[in-house]
Amino acid sequence: MKDFTNKWVLVTGAGSGIGRETARAFAAKGGRLLLVDVNDEGSEQTRRMIADAGGEARVFHADVSDAGAMQALAEQIHGEIPAVDVLVNNAGIGSAGRFLDVSLETWRRVVDINVMGVVHGCHYFLPRMVERGSGHVVNIASAAAFLAMPDMPAYASSKFAVLGLSESLRSDMAEYGIGVSAICPGIINTPIVSTAIMEGEMAGRDSTRQRIVDLYQKRNYTPEQVARAVLRAVRTNTGVKPVSPESWAMYYSKRLMPGLVSRLTRRGSPLSE
Repeated sequence: MKDFTNKWVLVTGAGSGIGRETARAFAAKGGRLLLVDVNDEGSEQTRRMIADAGGEARVFHADVSDAGAMQALAEQIHGEIPAVDVLVNNAGIGSAGRFLDVSLETWRRVVDINVMGVVHGCHYFLPRMVERGSGHVVNIASAAAFLAMPDMPAYASSKFAVLGLSESLRSDMAEYGIGVSAICPGIINTPIVSTAIMEGEMAGRDSTRQRIVDLYQKRNYTPEQVARAVLRAVRTNTGVKPVSPESWAMYYSKRLMPGLVSRLTRRGSPLSE
């Protein structure tokens, strides 16, 4: 898909961060945006940014972890258009804490949003794309899908699942003319750390969250850079797209030096998107 003019682009988690900037990037190229989030204020801000720049966007409230809500969303949208052209499953939540400290409630919440949110998006929007015989799915995974640190078991597991789903889906959808890309950003300056669930020692140290937030801000690899990578991935039908330098390093290290990666993961690291 080389030209996004008048293409319908649905973005979940469009109220902030990577979702917002991805929506703005598609709109700047002529896309017609469908903004989905539980954060209505954030989605409306994104819509206004797009409108002020001369673009077109509509706001929808839906929790991606809720199958019923996503079904209703798909029925509403498909009542007006035959199918979306680009589906960006971006909505997600961060989590940190060693395995013995992470509650089952957190596991369920992370899996429901990060994994089932992607499944729901694909389940309810892909059939119409298949009927039409064209389109592209973008699933926002993570550098944590390449290198799983001991203090991110739930988050890393969810992003490994998104990457695996994306690779399986890519093979499955190829015969229908539909591309699938998994985007693995890295350390990106977004609100993910400030809103992440932290447990055990990660929650016990008051300075931990702020220290990681400061690191992300100092690193300042922006969501705009991720958005540009998303557009490139769709244009070139790229299967797996690391974005930041550390994400590329993890991607190649996992494949070329698995023993070194195993040793490095024992040291722990800050959350990686």
